[in-house]
Amino acid sequence: MRLILASSSPRRADLLQQIGLRFTVRAANIDESVLPGEAPNAYVARMAIAKGREVSRLCAADDCVLAADTAVIVDGRILGKPSSRGDAAMMLRRLSGRSHEVMTAVSVHYGEALRVAISKTEVFFASLSDAEINNYLNTGEADDKAGGYGIQGHAACFVQRIHGSYSGVVGLPLYETVDLLKQVGFSR
Repeated sequence: MRLILASSSPRRADLLQQIGLRFTVRAANIDESVLPGEAPNAYVARMAIAKGREVSRLCAADDCVLAADTAVIVDGRILGKPSSRGDAAMMLRRLSGRSHEVMTAVSVHYGEALRVAISKTEVFFASLSDAEINNYLNTGEADDKAGGYGIQGHAACFVQRIHGSYSGVVGLPLYETVDLLKQVGFSR
């Protein structure tokens, strides 16, 4: 059985390598638009399943496909990846001095089996000055990350505390991932 990571995220690949899993990367190319009125948990689950299905169609029948999707939620609204530097600055201002939720769904497709889990983590940000936001944006880290920040980089300085899964905030909750792999019979 071969493990396929349906993601081009270097952070997800790093997390899988951290726990000693060998895998092949094959990214999915899907529309990641939020549907009108879609709840955040439904959105991340739908994205993780869609990514996994897309890649599964291109793989051998005995391949195990792992996919994930992460969203940052504040005031019930999903903050996706910023479309511009201004969009990233707006997101960071919304997160400043308060808590938000990071939700990551993981799906595992193996043969006819499909398993899904969702990790929810509350993240508490310090109050950010305009200078701190601009300095962070100058690092380029905000460009491809949900909510406009990466907890594993310079934005770690903004995080006062978290309640939940650190790896889930990075983009792949490892406990849930390993549990789903066990459920479908994947051995490390």
